[in-house]
Amino acid sequence: MEIQQLRDHSPDKFASIALAPKGRTDAQEGNWRAQEKAIDDWLPINARRNAKWWYSAFHNVTAMVGAGVLSLPYAMSELGWEAGVTVLILSWIITLYTLWQMVEMHEMVPGKRFDRYHELGQHAFGEKLGLWIVVPQQLVVEVGLNIVYMVTGGQSLQKFHDVVCHDCKHIKLTYFIMIFASAHFVLSQLPNFHSISGVSLAAAVMSLCYSTIAWIASASKGRSADVDYRLRATTTPGKVFGFFGALGDVAFAYAGHNVVLEIQATIPSTPDKPSKKPMWKGVIVAYIVVAVCYFPASLVGYWAFGNKVDDNILVTLNKPKWLIALANMMVVVHLLGSYQIYAMPVFDMIETVLVRKFWFTPGLMLRLIARTAYVAFTMFIAITFPFFNELLSFFGGFAFAPTTYFLPCIMWLTVYKPKRFSLSWFTNWACIVIGVLLMILSPIGGLRQIILKIKTYKFYQDYPRND
Repeated sequence: MEIQQLRDHSPDKFASIALAPKGRTDAQEGNWRAQEKAIDDWLPINARRNAKWWYSAFHNVTAMVGAGVLSLPYAMSELGWEAGVTVLILSWIITLYTLWQMVEMHEMVPGKRFDRYHELGQHAFGEKLGLWIVVPQQLVVEVGLNIVYMVTGGQSLQKFHDVVCHDCKHIKLTYFIMIFASAHFVLSQLPNFHSISGVSLAAAVMSLCYSTIAWIASASKGRSADVDYRLRATTTPGKVFGFFGALGDVAFAYAGHNVVLEIQATIPSTPDKPSKKPMWKGVIVAYIVVAVCYFPASLVGYWAFGNKVDDNILVTLNKPKWLIALANMMVVVHLLGSYQIYAMPVFDMIETVLVRKFWFTPGLMLRLIARTAYVAFTMFIAITFPFFNELLSFFGGFAFAPTTYFLPCIMWLTVYKPKRFSLSWFTNWACIVIGVLLMILSPIGGLRQIILKIKTYKFYQDYPRND
């Protein structure tokens, strides 16, 4: 969709009119509003508003159930049975509650929709402060996840290659990351959430399939003869750092809040049928799928292998080869969809800045250059730092916990102002305390993981093979 420049105004003149609404004439006001509506209709988040509740379901599954589910048995080995089960259940309940709050707040102001996370933050904290609070944290999560998915997609392709062709010449991880990225150079040109629905649906199905394969294969293998359920670390500092790192791994598994408002923006809304009803229906279905994926994979994987489980359960499961190869390809398909789900809000931010701040003409060329540059950037970082998972467990701890656990609660207290000492008041403050602890503790555990990985990593050389 090409948007032509207004006939009566140059970009500079148009900018001055837009920034000084009190000085506009009626004709200029009409031109300005028409231009703004045309830009809104072009941007990815606002382009289509005809999604159904099931779109919400599989988009949220794709956003939530990432390849991180395969590391949950490893997190259990650093938490132990009691703490591990408690953390898994509490995280599921708390994040469902905070997600419900965000769905409710999407249309808290009559006649207005907060289509983006930062718009809700601006309403709660103020125009400028809201941007500074929300946008940096949201970008850390979304861009960070895209880089992690680049690394994990390359690793899954490499694992598939090594399983089906064990005697073949070893190929560096760098090349598999580039192969995985090549698909995104194409998929990133899909304009909006509606256009990636097919990819997202396939990704949601694959996430359910490979997590099911992980726990069924573990159950079929049975409990190892020398299984040990003591904590993985043997020293007190190791146990403490491992515990903190495991909290970050679990928090990493619930990152869907960063795109939930953008997903809800695709659903039509009227006073009689607000978007929160179909959105919440889809969220409930998504969280049931999340439970079906997370809990069996975590508990059965830890039950079968104890503290000997790898940080990716599919690495621990080497047989049957055909099934493990299939599961790794399912991970690749899922990551294709997950990358796009988290990239779409970033594309929206980039294109909004280019069009509204720098006055580029919206169109195919702008989208082609901007999105290709973004995919190239995430690919470059993934190739340079293929231990980025550990980096994200450190830096992401400052962003995952706020955007998922306590920012929604703070905004709820700020906007809805529940009665002091009421159940809602106590619940939100409890979630805030838990989120703050996660934000402080998980980076500490991530720092230890970074140090351990850097000791075994040589820059510009291949990441060490797991075999």
